[in-house]
Amino acid sequence: MTALLEVQNLIKHYPTVKAVDDVSFRLDAGRCFGLLGPNGAGKTTTIEILEGIKDSDSGQILYKGQPVGKRFQTEAGIMFQSTALQDYISVYETLIMFSKLYRKNADIDELIKRCNLQDYLQQDNRKLSGGQRQRLLLAIALVNDPDILFLDEPTTGLDPQSRRNFWDLIETIKSAGKTVILTTHYMDEAYTLCDEIAIMDHGKIIAHDSPENLLAEHFDDVIIQLPSDDLPDTIMLPFKTSEHNNMTEFTTNNVNDTIQLLIEKNISLANLNIRSRNLDDLFLELTGKELRT
Repeated sequence: MTALLEVQNLIKHYPTVKAVDDVSFRLDAGRCFGLLGPNGAGKTTTIEILEGIKDSDSGQILYKGQPVGKRFQTEAGIMFQSTALQDYISVYETLIMFSKLYRKNADIDELIKRCNLQDYLQQDNRKLSGGQRQRLLLAIALVNDPDILFLDEPTTGLDPQSRRNFWDLIETIKSAGKTVILTTHYMDEAYTLCDEIAIMDHGKIIAHDSPENLLAEHFDDVIIQLPSDDLPDTIMLPFKTSEHNNMTEFTTNNVNDTIQLLIEKNISLANLNIRSRNLDDLFLELTGKELRT
């Protein structure tokens, strides 16, 4: 079966660094693919090459089995991380303006409903809230009814409720059969939305699979969290511990024995928390860096 998008051995050099170093992957239609990495990992350059903004030094990108070209340009939608909107025109006028750039258009009324813009159609772009603006930018990216959609950190700067609402919009888009390529700084966002993720570092993809498979491959333990104030300074625990925000953490693959040990040492369990490994842990395990660094 032909992949919707196939990336073959992409390489991009800059004078002092190899930003993209032999990157390859394939993406089937109707899936959400997350590209993650710390700053300088090469993900932005990779995405810009996929979008056609930059040229690679070598390698090939195939769209529906053919080298990217005019068809890709007309069937792709892009929501950039930062986009300037025309002042002094309304949301509805903005959508109409962008729709006139394409021969093929989505149904504007359906697009307005899908992106929940119906209450703001006559509002000046300058007066939109952060969440309203992001929904408009998403609608603009969908105005040509694309088969593949690029979302570059689409929820950065949004409050938690607006982020969750935006996730619902993306899930709706996925359910309509669209293919999504997402970059994000939020690991919970990647876990919720992405069918598969690729983690980049130093220009290379160092891990690629579904979030669940990657977590199962790299971890067989859980994290125990206790308030640091509940641990006497003189206590000796047979674990490597770390402290974050006045919480002491350590890992274990045998919760029962660990809790029994804590009880034997008369450590209060009133505020104990046990959590599963998550993508933040995986990111640190693979790159040694916080995602935002």
